[in-house]
Amino acid sequence: MAIDGRRSRVVGDTCRKGEARACFKTGIKMGGGIMRKGTLFLAVFFVLLLSSNAFAHCQMPCGIYDDAMRFSMIREDIATIETAINTITAMEQTDNKDFNQITRWVMNKEAYAGYIQEIVADYFMTQRIKAPAEQKGKAYDKYVTEITLLHRMLVAAMKTKQSTEMKNVDDLKKLTDEFEKVYMQK
Repeated sequence: MAIDGRRSRVVGDTCRKGEARACFKTGIKMGGGIMRKGTLFLAVFFVLLLSSNAFAHCQMPCGIYDDAMRFSMIREDIATIETAINTITAMEQTDNKDFNQITRWVMNKEAYAGYIQEIVADYFMTQRIKAPAEQKGKAYDKYVTEITLLHRMLVAAMKTKQSTEMKNVDDLKKLTDEFEKVYMQK
């Protein structure tokens, strides 16, 4: 086999004189360069594949992030949604509408509402809020209140996706404050 000098590909069965280093025989470069790169690639691929399964045992890494940071993230996401709604509303009222920019702001608004929904569902509802053993008493009442507030937050975040009404953003802010107050009580 020989290499076509212009395209570096196999063109025959024998190597041209002086091209021994670039000669390929069944895809293996003289000196094993291609074989080593391919083996290295496969090794790295399998290590990454196995390590992602080994460390991804739950939806959120347990105990790494604190609750106060999650509330801060929710508030930042709400502020972004509020900015998006204000921008969309202002852009819709101009004579020269830029539909590309409006679309981008709508997509951002929906993405940040989705982030809130992920935190509420994947972090608080599945990782942090635990159902009490008995379905009565103070612990159970707090559990029901927390789950109800979280559900209402999910719905409010959904409504911010559906419209540009600031009432939905205000509801989401109030629900976040109310949930944080109940959740942080010991």
